Amino acid sequence: MNVKNNRRRCQSKERIEKEFIELLQTKELHQITVSDICKACQLNRSTFYANYEDIYDLADKVKEYLETEVNLLYEEEKTQRFNSNDYLKLFRHMKDNQMLYRTYFKLGYDHQYKIRYYDIQQAIKYFDNQHIEYHITFFQSGFNAIVKMWLEGGCKETPEEMNEIIRSEYQGRLCLSK
Repeated sequence: MNVKNNRRRCQSKERIEKEFIELLQTKELHQITVSDICKACQLNRSTFYANYEDIYDLADKVKEYLETEVNLLYEEEKTQRFNSNDYLKLFRHMKDNQMLYRTYFKLGYDHQYKIRYYDIQQAIKYFDNQHIEYHITFFQSGFNAIVKMWLEGGCKETPEEMNEIIRSEYQGRLCLSK
């Protein structure tokens, strides 16, 4: 019986996603085939297609998973409608999940900004509601560049050091949106 969330199916999906992420560390997306993944996981192609339409659907599912994980980090703040500007927990999550974040950036999803870390209300307060979109773009691009550099360097600095780098760069204008 092929129940949507049975344990065997979940384990197969985990294996597929793990292998996909590992392959992306050495290959480009267009170079990875369903056969590559199935061979490495010792699964049938039908198992892959029971869970994903194609490689691109798999990439989207990996992206959605990461975005959900990051948003869960700030769920309490979102529901209680406050902004802690706590980047430390995000940097800790990144350090613990380096390969997943490298994959996210390698696939180019960082330019879609589904992971939101800019609070427009704070920006309005700090910038008097002028040119907000420019400030948001500047912050997101700078933050992403710093994160990419840190990940590419193997996360040698601690999450605490990275948090301090961000704080010193933005001098109290940190804005994490929910």
